[in-house]
Amino acid sequence: MESLESELAAARELEIGALADAIESIGFECTRCGGCCTGYAPDEPGGAPVDEPGGKATGATDDEATVSDESPSSDPEAGDDPEPHTATVFPDEVRELVKAAESTHEETAESTHEEAATVAYDWRDVARPMPYGLSEGPDGQPVGETFEWALATDDCGDCTFYEESDGQGACTVHDARPLICQTYPFSVALGGTSQPMGEAVDAEGMVRAHECEGLGRDISREDAEAVAAALKERAVRELEEAIGVRDAYDPTAADRADSDLVVFDSEGPKRHDGEPVDG
Repeated sequence: MESLESELAAARELEIGALADAIESIGFECTRCGGCCTGYAPDEPGGAPVDEPGGKATGATDDEATVSDESPSSDPEAGDDPEPHTATVFPDEVRELVKAAESTHEETAESTHEEAATVAYDWRDVARPMPYGLSEGPDGQPVGETFEWALATDDCGDCTFYEESDGQGACTVHDARPLICQTYPFSVALGGTSQPMGEAVDAEGMVRAHECEGLGRDISREDAEAVAAALKERAVRELEEAIGVRDAYDPTAADRADSDLVVFDSEGPKRHDGEPVDG
């Protein structure tokens, strides 16, 4: 098994042109169906990207967290309740999304000629602890240790930034959307990178394509290169994050957290609201 450091070196050597060639060969055009932004029932194909059952939480190493029995299941026998949209977001992306959410609120108020009430968004409006590795506490709230963050969801399990109009989906913070959203439905087949989209349905070289109705459609070279550049950046960032999580992991953090839930990311242990345990 290769080390995370060697995988990172390989990710940094990925050629954007070769990735773009693969993306062109597979083909893709977003249809704005909203499938990658919404929750879905376990017996429905496609839908939101979720980590594969039994897999590791993004950034977790073999010696760290694995998915628990309480993790969402894609087993058709598991029932019809929608699973929440689960997409990995890096700590710095969370902070950028907080700014973008506040800006969007102000712009919406201006466009509707309403008085813009002061709205302060915080970490919890944007991100939630990655659910894998957690269990349900006595009060119904998640407890335990997990690794990394997922985009926040609404009561329907949809991404909190997803909206739909006339049957077409849209992202309210599109310009600030995380790398995982920029690159869906593609991933790179490197051992240390996350595979949060289920089994690949197509592949070309290092590029894997996951369930999406937009696959197989023509894509311009310019758009293919833009996706390829984001895909390489994501592969590098995932491996950097995994190394950071590994190096910053502290099994005694929970004792100091004064909390039943601790999230480990590359910046160190945090509480559910994004505050550092030792902050």
